[in-house]
Amino acid sequence: MKALAEEFLDYLTVEKGLSENTIDAYRRDLYKYIDFLDKEKKINHIREAKHSDITDFMMLEKDKGLSPNSVSRNLVAIKIFHRFLARERYAKENVADVLDSPKLWKHLPDVLSVSEIEQILKAPNLKNWMGIRDRAVLELLYATGMRVSELATLTMDNVNIDVGFLKCIGKGEKERIVPVGKQAKEMLCRYMDKVRPKLLKKQAKASRFVFLSRLGKSISRQSIWKMIKKYANAAHTKKKITPHTLRHSFATHMLERGADLRVVQELLGHADISTTQIYTHIDKERLKAIHRKYHPRP
Repeated sequence: MKALAEEFLDYLTVEKGLSENTIDAYRRDLYKYIDFLDKEKKINHIREAKHSDITDFMMLEKDKGLSPNSVSRNLVAIKIFHRFLARERYAKENVADVLDSPKLWKHLPDVLSVSEIEQILKAPNLKNWMGIRDRAVLELLYATGMRVSELATLTMDNVNIDVGFLKCIGKGEKERIVPVGKQAKEMLCRYMDKVRPKLLKKQAKASRFVFLSRLGKSISRQSIWKMIKKYANAAHTKKKITPHTLRHSFATHMLERGADLRVVQELLGHADISTTQIYTHIDKERLKAIHRKYHPRP
């Protein structure tokens, strides 16, 4: 198969005039792909390769931590190679023809498990004011999938605790209604009854924002981000934490339990459902990881 790869690279050099550096990069990518077909798939001739073999190779490369640019270049080389093979009659068809452009692939964020979320939610000390406030913030972020910026700017007139709904003002000033779960509702009530009035007294002018700082001012996005990192560290979370970690986890856990993709799209405030579909990819990755770990013949 490597002889065919070299013939293809000669074609690119002579017919397309590609630079030596580009040819060398393509050679490395194709040799890795051919070694994968040989050792992992037990394929003896390139004509035996299938669409799924290419997909498996790309997922393996992604799992190794390759950058999106490297993954993109890999797939470009493979697609051009298979196009060449089909045109020169070395293969009956171009099995890479229907693959999506790697530029459309999205980076999959780290998602916490339910138990990891539980550990973070339990981390604040509920014996002091700030611990109650912080727990309410964390509970609300996970219960609703709100963006950190949306929670920071949440106002009292957009909260209906009795009904159990919030009005979120998202990107482009678009509004959406989001339900609040029982546990988040209880902690929010506790904060608003016991803590917020005390924080309000630290300012001469009452604030319309729900969550306040120690000084009685509206809490900032940076403060919420520091809060998430603080409690993730306290819970000994080893995964990469971002401001949207709880949002990503909310969406993934909803889909894992059977929520409709359109419903999750509406809850997250995504204008395009393709943005929400990244979480279905995360779920598939999780299933593949479980399969590899537990199946006797992975």
